[in-house]
Amino acid sequence: MPKTNLFSDFPKISAKEWKQKIQFDLKGADYNESLVWESQEGIKVKPFYHEEDLESNLNVMLPPKKGWKIGQHIYVADAVQANKKTLTFIEKGAESLCFIIPAENMNLSLLLKNIPLEKIIIHFELLFLSSDYVKSIVEFFKNLETDFFLNVDLIGNLARNGNWFFNRDQDHNIFNTIISLKSNSAFYIDASLYQNAGANIVQQLAYALALGNEYLNNLQTNVKSKSRGVIFTFKVSIGSNYFFEIAKLRALRILWKTLAGEYKISADCHIMAIPTKRNKTLYDYNTNLIRTTTESMAAVLGGADTIFNLPYDTLYHKDNEFGSRISLNQLLLLKEESYFKEMNTAANGAYFIESITSQLAEKALQLFKTIENGGGFLEQLKNHTIQRKIKESAQKEQDLFDNNKLILVGTNKFQDQNVKMKNELELYPFVKTKIRKTIIEPIIEKRLSEAIEKQRLADE
Repeated sequence: MPKTNLFSDFPKISAKEWKQKIQFDLKGADYNESLVWESQEGIKVKPFYHEEDLESNLNVMLPPKKGWKIGQHIYVADAVQANKKTLTFIEKGAESLCFIIPAENMNLSLLLKNIPLEKIIIHFELLFLSSDYVKSIVEFFKNLETDFFLNVDLIGNLARNGNWFFNRDQDHNIFNTIISLKSNSAFYIDASLYQNAGANIVQQLAYALALGNEYLNNLQTNVKSKSRGVIFTFKVSIGSNYFFEIAKLRALRILWKTLAGEYKISADCHIMAIPTKRNKTLYDYNTNLIRTTTESMAAVLGGADTIFNLPYDTLYHKDNEFGSRISLNQLLLLKEESYFKEMNTAANGAYFIESITSQLAEKALQLFKTIENGGGFLEQLKNHTIQRKIKESAQKEQDLFDNNKLILVGTNKFQDQNVKMKNELELYPFVKTKIRKTIIEPIIEKRLSEAIEKQRLADE
């Protein structure tokens, strides 16, 4: 049967004609005041988008990918116990593992025993800095037909904790040794910190790009290795602004392609996505299931390579089998039963998303240039410019929440006063304050609902 254009009999309508029709239906109300709203990033969102909106935009179409992996974080306090958990997660559907390793004495052979390494993507997130331990990982994988990602973010550690692992020179020397051992996939940027601390999307993108530039400068200056095969890993937190979060991941790939081209390295990058903690709540905690599901959906449509989920009770319960199983099942349902298996390019061509992607990328690129003109990310971190800008953005969002213009169901609207949580707390769910000496002001993650929750706990 020959293909026919079902719309050939309909006249083409311009954006101007659509706007005139809307203006007529508003019966005198102002179009911009009634229907156009401005995001925290300064982007004006219109009530409709037209193909004309793409004429001046960047080429944001992403290439087809092979789909995404279901990820699982595993904190390795004990190698044998972590191995048992890991095998259970693999049996239940995990396709990528991120081992969070707190100390150098962790036995790799016990940790990775019986794991089908040829089928599973492995990330090692080290909470310490040691070239010797990295060398032992490289040796372990040397004769295996598989590879691994090494997640060490030097400057990210400084931003989060306020101190280097040792000191600037020693940290960079160790890191350069690590790169010489594992040059292809040892570069990692934890951009989730900035989102969870309250940075807006433009800031998150610009900071991730500026951090990448810091590492690439170091690579070209100090490390004698083949840099063309370098793959950067970005860890990104996904918030609740659904379409903007889709656009955020797409914009990140575009920006990275631009920067990588300047250094003549691989334009590919690996994006690890995880739901944000910033909008998660202690009370009415089951709504966290809805939040993490939609945030994971946005990550899929944005083109993430690996998606990790947060258990609905992660704020107040220790790691437990039920919470972990439910969080893994959410991703399985999305992938296997909701037809999201290979949907990471489904947003290509959507006028609204393409337009937002382009605007986010352009604004982030401008901010990136401002950061570089100010001495680079590390310099602006040291003079507290980054911290100040994040605080300003976080306060704007907090004001929206406090004034009920940003709603978290069950917390600042539709509260169930009969719910009691004081006896459920296994973990402290608020920002922990610990006085210690730091060389810079650390960037602190903070949830929007903390003040309300503290008051409710006190009133129980």
